[in-house]
Amino acid sequence: MKKLLCSVVCLFPLLMFGQSPFDGTWKTNMAESKLSQKPYVFSVNSDMYDCESCVPKINVKADGQDQAVTGQIYDTISVQVVDPNTLHVVLKKGDKPTSDATRKVSADGKMLTIAGTSYPADGSQPYKSEAKFMRLTKGPAGSNATSGSWRIKNVNEDTAGLVTTWKVSGDEVSMSTPTGESWTAKFGGAESPVKGMYGNYTASVKKLGARAIEVTQNRDGKLNSVTKISVSSDGKMTEVVDNKQTGRISTYIEEKQ
Repeated sequence: MKKLLCSVVCLFPLLMFGQSPFDGTWKTNMAESKLSQKPYVFSVNSDMYDCESCVPKINVKADGQDQAVTGQIYDTISVQVVDPNTLHVVLKKGDKPTSDATRKVSADGKMLTIAGTSYPADGSQPYKSEAKFMRLTKGPAGSNATSGSWRIKNVNEDTAGLVTTWKVSGDEVSMSTPTGESWTAKFGGAESPVKGMYGNYTASVKKLGARAIEVTQNRDGKLNSVTKISVSSDGKMTEVVDNKQTGRISTYIEEKQ
């Protein structure tokens, strides 16, 4: 028994040493995360929806019907004016919704709440989220009250939209989520397809150090985002996401589950 105990105790440090600090399931702590403060700008005026901050920009009829768009991860957008303070927006890929959201402005006109449901590409269970925005500027005269420029304040989201699982084995890295998104790539290797996404995404990864990596994602062959991920000695993961298309940089704090 003493010899067996000694063998187990001696082997334990080797097992721990061999485990990557990234391995495990992580959940985003939105209260500690810092979202990009670059404004979101859109308006509904004269029965037209115009999104200036969208990449590429969107300009379609706000008649509640599916309107074709290009360059997005969705194929159509429908914008319905519910009342002077409220919009209903549905995005679809093909004939299936990717998201369904209500945008509503507070009585004093200073706060915008976007509450919606996201539908994963692989058919996984839909999940809900709610984001609040502070008004920076008003929209054009006579436009819907949701119009103007807005700065995000906070986001609340179902657990399914906040959780990722990472595994590093040798020179191979894998990532997966409860919503069906996953990829596996080798350090310094070729781009690998990202499964479960509304679009043609690929991921590549390189090692920045013993506790840091960098993940690059392309969409339709064009650079989409660069994410630097590190795990501190106290066990927290930090993800700095630089979205090259929108020009937004956000920092997410992840806690191991």
